[in-house]
Amino acid sequence: MTDLTLSEAEIQQLVEQCLIANGCNTDNAEALGRTIASAERDGSASHGLFRMPGYIASLRSGKVNGNANPTVTRISPAVVKVDGDHGYAPLALEKGRAALIEAARENGIAAMALVNVHHFASLWVEVEPIAEAGLVAMAFTTYKPAVVPAGAKTPLFGTNPMCFGWPRGDKPPLVFDQASASMARGEVMIAARDGHPVPMGTGVDAEGNQTTDAQKIIDGGALLPFGGHKGSTIAMMIELLVAGLTGMDFSYEAQKNDNNDGGPPNGGEFMLAIDPNRFGDAEGWLNHSEDFLQRLAGMEGAHMPGNRRYANRAKSAAEGIMISAKTHASCIEFINTAGQ
Repeated sequence: MTDLTLSEAEIQQLVEQCLIANGCNTDNAEALGRTIASAERDGSASHGLFRMPGYIASLRSGKVNGNANPTVTRISPAVVKVDGDHGYAPLALEKGRAALIEAARENGIAAMALVNVHHFASLWVEVEPIAEAGLVAMAFTTYKPAVVPAGAKTPLFGTNPMCFGWPRGDKPPLVFDQASASMARGEVMIAARDGHPVPMGTGVDAEGNQTTDAQKIIDGGALLPFGGHKGSTIAMMIELLVAGLTGMDFSYEAQKNDNNDGGPPNGGEFMLAIDPNRFGDAEGWLNHSEDFLQRLAGMEGAHMPGNRRYANRAKSAAEGIMISAKTHASCIEFINTAGQ
């Protein structure tokens, strides 16, 4: 089978066709299509079409509401609550974004709590537009237990990703998105699929022994937090921000309440937006921070978060996006077998 080269728009259309055929309405399918196509465009294969089996499984099982109609409520001057109506997170995030930005500009800082959403995507997709609007942004979410707390033997935390975005004026914002696990679970799953080892320290097997075998980590094993106890405490913090504040499930509760169809559980997300013009240095913050970032970028060997993603984006626009024939065929099968 020959791999295919598709445009971002073609990938989005393919995703929408899969989702609509399996029970999504147009609004939800388009929002999720934009998210998945963006991941493929920017080289994040672990959060792109690779996740379609989980999305389709959760629609077919009835766990996810493909016709979800999220509602947005300003529950206080600086807090926005979005109820996702048990649908996928992208539409809820898109509907709540304007209210979060408005609240942050009015108050200097604002938070958004998303509840009753099924989150299965990268966080940078939802943070980048807020940073492009001139605000500092952060996002956190949980999943099901996949990470062993430092010193423990069994998983309790989700991979618990966090994302940070910083506006840079007329330049693309600085955005990083990382798991509190040593490696994102999706990346471990791709390594297992392709038969590649992972670095020692990524995870443990079912007996609790560290291993470089990605398949053993997936099959009854678990991931380790990055940086030992430091990553473990960050994962704990994210559990409390996402579940403790919103009333949604902690990762261990999500596991008990999920039907384990392979798709994302019902859960929550916590976001912050900060207006840098409201913190006492409205005239100078941008130039001051740019001096710092330019110094960082000028250091030999220093990594600038987001540069690889932006480079992939430019390459995808110029050359198209390579999709494996197997992945494409599975999407076509999802369309052809819908309703069976």
